[in-house]
Amino acid sequence: MNPIQKILSEHRLMILDGAFASELERRGCNLNDPLWSAKILIENPEIIRQVHRDYYEAGADCATTASYQATIDGFMKRGFPEARALELITLSVTLARQARDEFWAASGHDAHRPYPLVAASVGPYGAYLADGSEYRGNYGLDEAALREFHRRRMAILVGAQPDLLACETIPCLVEALAIASLLPEHPGMYAWISFSARDGEHINSGERIEACARAIDPYPQVAAIGVNCTAPEHIGSLITEIRKGTEKPILVYPNSGETYDAVTKTWHGTTAEGCYGASARLWHEKGASIIGGCCRTSPEDIREIAAWARKTAN
Repeated sequence: MNPIQKILSEHRLMILDGAFASELERRGCNLNDPLWSAKILIENPEIIRQVHRDYYEAGADCATTASYQATIDGFMKRGFPEARALELITLSVTLARQARDEFWAASGHDAHRPYPLVAASVGPYGAYLADGSEYRGNYGLDEAALREFHRRRMAILVGAQPDLLACETIPCLVEALAIASLLPEHPGMYAWISFSARDGEHINSGERIEACARAIDPYPQVAAIGVNCTAPEHIGSLITEIRKGTEKPILVYPNSGETYDAVTKTWHGTTAEGCYGASARLWHEKGASIIGGCCRTSPEDIREIAAWARKTAN
């Protein structure tokens, strides 16, 4: 049984963590760098471990590692030797596992919660480019090229022994297919694939999310399909569309509702109205069984989800 199935067989909802990079910024980290949150693996790994711990304590059943923008080429462009790049990518998983183990020991193995997971983040090619193209998907690369980009980093992450892979903010179907086609190289490892969407029916490339879910559905190691880094107002419709293409668990972890400017690397607009926990409850009623938060959400938002989800379950 894959780790997502195991949790969902015993609990009606699997709770993800919330924003990672913006939480680091809130704690004083400067991420204005092509490496983004991966920069903190170099500068202050302890704060990464603490953010993971705080999300577990807030109620998350799964923490996503600081490897979204961590690539061998990215670190080497910053002057690090290849061996150090491999160490840093591995460290992203190690820190999350340490935080999980510390939390679980301190919690006394809470009988009302599942044993928490660690998901190794696999960001899109656009994250490596650091030009906002994960919000467009117009790379100009075919599936073979994208497969080669992802292959080695995925192998390093799997070697660090996470519980599963979080293939997230994927803007185009060709990249999702490239990633899914690599999973058989790692028997026993499962992944979720989460697209970034422009509206209630289309991912950022303009492709229909129903068609994307249908195309990814046959891959047995894809344990869940969903969306992240997407405005909350689109989530209900996206859940409906995804369900037309798959019977797999649906995951959603939208951003706060603000808009990101990839040129200035700043957020604009206002957050979505209402309680995040109440919104999550509506998404669950629509059919999502794995819920968390993306950019600009916080441990408090995850605490709100856990407050109703565990009360309802009990």
